[in-house]
Order: sequence, then C-alpha cells, then structure tokens
Amino acid sequence: MPLEAFQQSEPLTLGVELELQLVNTHDYDLAPYATDMLRLMDKHALPGSVVPEMTSSMIEVSTGICRSAAEVLSQLTPIRDALVKSADKLNIAVVGGGTHPFQLWHQQRIYDKARFHELSALYGYLTKQFTIFGQHIHIGCPDADAALLMLHRMSRYIPHFIALSASSPYVQGQDTAFDSARLNSVFAFPLSGRAPCVLSWKEFEQYFDKMTATGVVKSMKDFYWDIRPKPEFGTIEIRVFDTPLTIERAAALAGYVQSLAAWFLETQPFTPAEDDYLVYTYNRFQACRFGLDAVYVDPATGQHMPLSEHILQTIDQITPQAARHGAAPALQTLRSDVANSHNDARWLRERQAREQLLGEVTRQASRRFRGEAI
Repeated sequence: MPLEAFQQSEPLTLGVELELQLVNTHDYDLAPYATDMLRLMDKHALPGSVVPEMTSSMIEVSTGICRSAAEVLSQLTPIRDALVKSADKLNIAVVGGGTHPFQLWHQQRIYDKARFHELSALYGYLTKQFTIFGQHIHIGCPDADAALLMLHRMSRYIPHFIALSASSPYVQGQDTAFDSARLNSVFAFPLSGRAPCVLSWKEFEQYFDKMTATGVVKSMKDFYWDIRPKPEFGTIEIRVFDTPLTIERAAALAGYVQSLAAWFLETQPFTPAEDDYLVYTYNRFQACRFGLDAVYVDPATGQHMPLSEHILQTIDQITPQAARHGAAPALQTLRSDVANSHNDARWLRERQAREQLLGEVTRQASRRFRGEAI
C-alpha cells in the first residue's frame, strides 16, 4: 500500500486525544466497561469522537479541530462531563494518569475489534501490557515538507513534553522511581522510538516504500514513534504525553505545543540534523526517570543543564507566539509548575504518602478528573 498523500490543513490547528481509565468504585481497580460506556456516550451530541482502545478498561476521546488551547478546553469540557455522567450510571469512575497504579496486566481483556485481536496475535502479552494511557496532540502543518521539519524540531523538546505530562509513577502496586513509567511499555514495541531523520516528503515516501517492501509495515499505524506524520489529517502527532489528571492540563499542554510550533514557523530557529539524535534516547530516559528534575543535554552544543531551566528558557522564547495564539494562560500555568518542580506524578506520590492505599489515591484522582477541587 503506497503512502497516502499529505492532506492540506490549517497551520497550527490542534487536535487532542486522551486515553482514559475506567475503574470500579469498590476498590478503584480497572473495570471492563468500555462497551457500556460507548453505548451511553453515543447518546450525547459531542465534538470529536469517543472510541475503544486496546483493552476493555480503556476509552479514548478526541476533540475536533481546534484553533487554541481555550478551544481545546471548551471541547474537552462537555466530553468530560458526558463521561462522568455516563460513568455514574454504571457505578464506575473515569480517571486520568499514564498508568493505573495497581492493575495486573494479565487480568485485562482485549477489546473485541479485529485490529486489536491482530495486534494481540502478533505482540502477545505486550498488547495487554499496553493498558497504558497517553495524550496525543496533533498540530496542523503548512505542507508535507514543513511537517517533517516540524517533527524533527519538536524532537528536541520531547523531554519537555514527558516531564510536563508525567503521571505514571506506579506500576502493579509499586513505585517505579520513574515519573513516567508508561513510556517503558511503549519502547518494548519494535517500531517505537524516533522517526528517521529525513526532511523531504519524497525521501520519506522512499523510506516508507522500503519498509512496506519488507512486509513489516502495512500503514503508518504500524509505527509507534514518539512523533509521527499523519498525512490523512495534514498534521504531525506527538505521542509521548502521559494522560494528565485533568482536562485543564491537557489543554495547557496543547497550548505549549502550538506556541512552540508557531515559533518554529515564524523564526526557523534551527535546521534539524541526524546528530540531534545522539542524545535523544538519553534525554528521553532522563525525563521519564526524573521528570522536571532531569538533566537535559542540548543536542546542538552538548551543554548539560537542568531540564526545568531549559523549559523555562523555552517558555520565555515562545511567549510572543503564545500571546498571539491565546496560549499565555497555559504557559503561565506550566511555568508555575516547573518553578515549583510539580507535575501530576508528584501529586500522585504526595497523595500516596498521605493516604498509603493506592486505591484511595485513584479515587481522589477520579475526583480531580471530574473537576472537583482536591
């Protein structure tokens, strides 16, 4: 199957997808209620879409096309409210976060959809271990070549996205010592990691043709890259974010991405090169392991610095673009959290230190997702 043509989209438009946890209200373990939730959600007229995910204790929601972080939030709000209303009818709850703190992967059920069963047959136990929850952000690009340039520029900021969204410190009842343990599960897949460093769509088409010729790849869906082009939408899709605990943070992260993208388009600050990726995996690991306390290695200079310092410098650089695109409040929220070294992983650990029981931590996280002050 040839690579489809890169469609036109309005530059800097946004689309946000959130993978969410469905939990019972007895012990707040995952509960296989996706089919029931989809049936109830289908009764609501909402922007975007609501679809199943790999296992039956997950659900994915997405916005339509948005032009600002405020519009992302305005679309996520009625979706969130409908999710809460539907969950209440089923006596379950909906929760954010990149991993469920104590679920056991072998107890999960593959959702009854042909593609999910195909993936299960290919990847074995990894598919059930893929009961993890991420936020994906699409950003509109002017054309196909601009999309690849945008993708590889964004790659320098992957540690920012990981640390700012990190919300998966617990796996199967254990504190992993990672702020984002979710990405360790993604990295297990053979077609994960980074995209090849090509900057023209013609070269990318050649790469795609070679991959399909091997029989390993059939479509772009087979690539689990941290960022991948989405030619059918005219976007790139950034996939490293943990699902935040609140829709407000999800919208703020979208505002950050949009501001960065606007800065790239307006200033053309650097041309990506293969050598940028010499420190890519190290920076990625640092952000997963230490969150906002990570070390960041500048791929251009080799300078080592606190990741939080690099994020704050970047926020200063993109402030004019944020102001023009209505993302100034989003950046101010993120700036405050970085200054205080606080993300959702830190919130979860603070709750666990106080409450001890991870079930109670998950219950309180479900209240946060509802929009309650807690």
